[in-house]
Amino acid sequence: MSSVRSAQATPPRARRSRRLGRGDRLFLTVIIGIPLLALMVFVWLPALASIGLSFTSWDGIDLSDIHWIGLDNYHQIFTNYPPFWPAVRHNVIWLLFTGLLPTPFGVFLAYQLDRKIRFTRIYQTAIFLPMVLSLAVVGFIWEIIYNPDNGLLNGILDGVAPGHHIDWLGDPKLNLWAVLVASAWRHTGYIMILYLAGLKGFDPALKEAAALDGANGRQTFLRVIFPALKPVNIIILVVTVMESLRAFDIVYVLGGGTGSKPGMELLSLLITDNIIGESSHIGYGSALAVVLLVLSLAAIGTFLFQNFRKEDQ
Repeated sequence: MSSVRSAQATPPRARRSRRLGRGDRLFLTVIIGIPLLALMVFVWLPALASIGLSFTSWDGIDLSDIHWIGLDNYHQIFTNYPPFWPAVRHNVIWLLFTGLLPTPFGVFLAYQLDRKIRFTRIYQTAIFLPMVLSLAVVGFIWEIIYNPDNGLLNGILDGVAPGHHIDWLGDPKLNLWAVLVASAWRHTGYIMILYLAGLKGFDPALKEAAALDGANGRQTFLRVIFPALKPVNIIILVVTVMESLRAFDIVYVLGGGTGSKPGMELLSLLITDNIIGESSHIGYGSALAVVLLVLSLAAIGTFLFQNFRKEDQ
């Protein structure tokens, strides 16, 4: 009763003074407004501009030369643009390879390192080290490894079979897989850290309960840990899809720059070729960027829709 009386006795002016002051409102406006403004200027406005330019023909130089051509760019992409379908196929291969090999391997490493084995910190640092490097630097490292003349791989191969060298990046049948291995080297450490962070917040009592019920390590992970870390699993899936669809840096470095190198065509490279290549076709490049955006949203949106619908049911 005394607390109720004291609350009722509090004058309106004292209660109003608890509201945010002018300085607080200014601070919140700055820390929220600046990131939103940057997001709008550097992400949403260019995206909307790309959608608009995808219906035009423009060389990227003179604004007066922008001509509205409707769906001609999209028609040419899907009918008379040969590199498009190989690029789509390679992006799908990239997604399947990343989702089936480095991503599960990163989860496996995280689970093993979470079991408090010896030298865990050293293993974490060694595996995560490639993630600290940019994809361009990773590309330069693997370019040295794949060098056909004095690279590490051919040096090892020469010791086993003298005089037998392989052009890892020049052979159209091998270069995409060589780039995928280089990308997986970095992606594995990223997934390991993400999943290890989720495991650190997992309730150990659930593991103990599973052990008391007679579950072994594999059963505990598949039936207890993995379902409980569903939010982390969703994040990892989204990261894997986005990394696969927007792959560019490492392919650009290992492929020797822009240009549809046989065996290494990707949507991101086609977009770059048409927008900042020797012969600029801003309309083509923008249409390709819109197609890539739609593919990304469709892949992630479908999974999230199915996932949340199962939860509602």
